[in-house]
Amino acid sequence: MAKIAVFNQKGGVGKTTATLNLTAALARLEREPLAIDLDPQAHLSSISGAQVTSSADSIYGFYNDARTLSTLIRNIGAGWQIIPSHVELSKVDAQFGKGTNALNRLNSGIVKENLNTGRPILIDCCPMLGVLSLNAILASDRVLVPISADYLALKGVMQVEKTLKALEHVLKKRVERRYVMTRFDARRKMSWEIYRQISEKFGSELCETRISENVSVAESPACNEDVFTYAPGSRGAQDYHALLCELMACGFV
Repeated sequence: MAKIAVFNQKGGVGKTTATLNLTAALARLEREPLAIDLDPQAHLSSISGAQVTSSADSIYGFYNDARTLSTLIRNIGAGWQIIPSHVELSKVDAQFGKGTNALNRLNSGIVKENLNTGRPILIDCCPMLGVLSLNAILASDRVLVPISADYLALKGVMQVEKTLKALEHVLKKRVERRYVMTRFDARRKMSWEIYRQISEKFGSELCETRISENVSVAESPACNEDVFTYAPGSRGAQDYHALLCELMACGFV
């Protein structure tokens, strides 16, 4: 099954929201997904109700305390599981550096414990390029890059593409990826102009589904809910369902 890193070096593009709602969409199809919160901000953990007080009970325990990944998994009532994060995870870069063993640690753990057997894994990446985000990308089969519909995000996605191409020299293979527009407002010319530019740059790697600027998508995290639970009939829920269907149809998930 697919292992997908949800990554963008720019914050505020909907990275955690995309991870949350795609995981929830997979759960609705009874795919029993596992989410890994690899962002020290731990927003995904908090929204899903899996926030932990001790760093040893988070993914940091895997890196620092030799905990197995399996012992860190928490069940979410909506039909999916998560390995939560903790603010202490921010220390990983300084503690482990960028040696080969450090960069492949997450992948080694997933493989050793057979966590990917029969279920998809989605990894909410740290927005900074370092040990954590590289761990996520190297542990994944594919990378999903959310892009918000603004010009700063357009610059940021070019940096992501540069990063992925640099990694391909190390991996000696192309990193399969998809780009998805978020916070898209069809009433604004700027949204369409950015979509046009990204489409020209990335072609079929840009998802046809666009995540609309939607109140329910914005409000649901504040209620610690995914958009399907918060507002199942909303445009946001429809968009994320459509995105999952598109990704499944092309074999990305």
